[in-house]
Amino acid sequence: MTNGKPYRIKSISAYHELRGLPQPEHPLISVVSVGNAKHSEDSSLVLDCYSISIKRGLKGKLKYGQQEYDFGSGVMFFISPNQVFNVEANDYSNQSGWVLLIHPDFLWNTTLAKTIKQFEFFKYSVNEALFLSEKEENTMNGIIENIQKEYHSNIDKFSKQIIISQIETLLSYSERFYNRQFITREKANHQILERLEKLLTDYFNNDDLISKGLPTVQFIAKQLNVSPSYLGSLLRVLTGQSTQQHIHHKLIEKAKERLSTSDLSISEIAYELGFEHSQSFSKLFKAKTNLSPSAYRESFN
Repeated sequence: MTNGKPYRIKSISAYHELRGLPQPEHPLISVVSVGNAKHSEDSSLVLDCYSISIKRGLKGKLKYGQQEYDFGSGVMFFISPNQVFNVEANDYSNQSGWVLLIHPDFLWNTTLAKTIKQFEFFKYSVNEALFLSEKEENTMNGIIENIQKEYHSNIDKFSKQIIISQIETLLSYSERFYNRQFITREKANHQILERLEKLLTDYFNNDDLISKGLPTVQFIAKQLNVSPSYLGSLLRVLTGQSTQQHIHHKLIEKAKERLSTSDLSISEIAYELGFEHSQSFSKLFKAKTNLSPSAYRESFN
């Protein structure tokens, strides 16, 4: 680390040089064998390219943002350009796996240049890494071999699109496996749902809503120690609803309770629930229940 700043790797060639590898066969894309790479006590690193990797056999941790994760077999990591990470390991003797490096310039003038940013796992913190079964890992390894074969061959006008298609396939499988992970890791995921329910219940039962206002998706995700994108993906797979919809559901529950059990005015209830304007509250309530707050209250009379 220089002056407390992460060390920036500006090109794939610079990455190869740092790891003691021969210069890449293609300047904008490379598959690195982890077992052949030289490692040292690195400072925090920032890549100017995308990195997709499976690393096994390292005794240590990958630090990514404010999170850290132990290396294990079949764990896949996704890192976007400009994201800070650091590998802290004390034994590289049994390391294996691969790293696919893709410079953004390689994606220029392709549909993947835009769609790659839509894959939410590039936004995930490391505790949301992708856990692969042996069969799934073999699928990923097969795609990586195809990419290597293509850029090892003589480059022609078809090469780039073929490689892009392979990367798209890799990312599509990654998305499928992430969705599978949301379902198969049922216990851990349902614990997040339970914590979400308690968090929202406690939040809306707090008398300090007037000063705090309505909870944001970012606030909820931070309290649950996951990223907003991960939480949204998890909830959509398990419940079919977004984080914002869960917040609104709990809000409407609380509003119904206040409308049916108190004599407070609509404006007072809206203010109590963290709304600055009662019109916003009434609009949301009607959108969610097909009734205005006053009509809902009158249904109890």
